Amino acid sequence: MVKKLLSEELSKLRKKRIQPENHVTMIPAEGWHRRNFLTEILIPSLFSPREKNKKSPVLPELAAGQIGITWIGHASFLIQTPEQSVLIDPNWARWLKVIKRLREPGIALDDLPATDLVLVTHAHFDHLDKKSLRAVAANQPIVVPEHVGSLVEGLGFNRVQELKRWESMEVGGLKITLTPAYHWGARMLHDQHRGFGGFLIEYQGRTIFHCGDSAWFDGFSEIGERSNIDIALLPIGAYDAPSGRDVHMNPEEALRAFQALRAKLMIPMHYGSFRLGFEPMDEPPDRLMGHARSLGLDDKIRILNEGESLVF
Repeated sequence: MVKKLLSEELSKLRKKRIQPENHVTMIPAEGWHRRNFLTEILIPSLFSPREKNKKSPVLPELAAGQIGITWIGHASFLIQTPEQSVLIDPNWARWLKVIKRLREPGIALDDLPATDLVLVTHAHFDHLDKKSLRAVAANQPIVVPEHVGSLVEGLGFNRVQELKRWESMEVGGLKITLTPAYHWGARMLHDQHRGFGGFLIEYQGRTIFHCGDSAWFDGFSEIGERSNIDIALLPIGAYDAPSGRDVHMNPEEALRAFQALRAKLMIPMHYGSFRLGFEPMDEPPDRLMGHARSLGLDDKIRILNEGESLVF
C-alpha cells in the first residue's frame, strides 16, 4: 500500500515537471559569449538616470460599454470597463535583481483605482513581481497559468485560479481565456514545468489580447481564428537577447503576429522600462513604425506613453 502511494506521488511529481508545449530551447545560441552583458548593458544602465513621467496620468471616465486601456509600462496594463478594473502583469519594481528600471511606471501605486482582478502571464521576474502583487492585492482573485499558483499564494488574493491553455473563466461580466505562446515559464532553472501564455479579455462582444511574452510562432494564426480581436497588446523589445536565443519577437515579427491575429489595432509593449537585450532602448518603437509604414499599417499602430490611455 505504501509503495503504491509513493509510486502515485512520484508519478504526479513527474507530470508536474514536464515542460509545457511550445517551450523554447534553453540552450544559448552559438557565439553568445562573444558579447558582454555586464559591460555593454548592465554597468551602463546602473549609471543611467531613471526617466520620470512628464505628465500626471489622468484615467479616463468611461461611458456605458466603453473600455479603457492604460499602459503602466513594460508589460503592465490597466484595463477598465465601467464595472471592472483589471491589472495585467503589474510591476512597479525599481530593480529586477541587478537590472535597473530606466523609466518610471506611468501610474503610481497610490493613484490606482480599486482593482477587481489581476492577471499574470508567466513567472518571469519582469512579469510576476511579488512586491507589486502584494501592493495591489485587495482580496480579489488572481489568474495565472497552470503551476504558477504556488508563487502567488499568500500575497493577499482571495482566490488563485490556474488556467490551462484555452481554458476560460468568467468574472463580473468579463471572460478571461489563457492562450498559447512560444516562450518558457521557469522562475528558476529547475522549474521549467511552469505554464506561460497570453490572455484574451472579452467584454460585451469586444476582445483585447495581451500576448505576454512570446517569440514568433504559427499559434498566432490559431488565436486569431478562434477570436475576433479588437486590440492586440504585443511585445516588441528584448529581441537581441544576451543568450542569443529566439525568445522574444522583434518589431517586424510583432507586426507579422498582428497580421496573423487579424486584430484591428496594435499597442506595442515590453520595451523602454528595463534594458533586457542588446538593442538600444529607443530602437523598438522606431523600428516598428518604420516597418509598419512600409506595409501601409502605420494607421493600425497606437504607441502609448507610460500613463497614457486609449478608450474604445
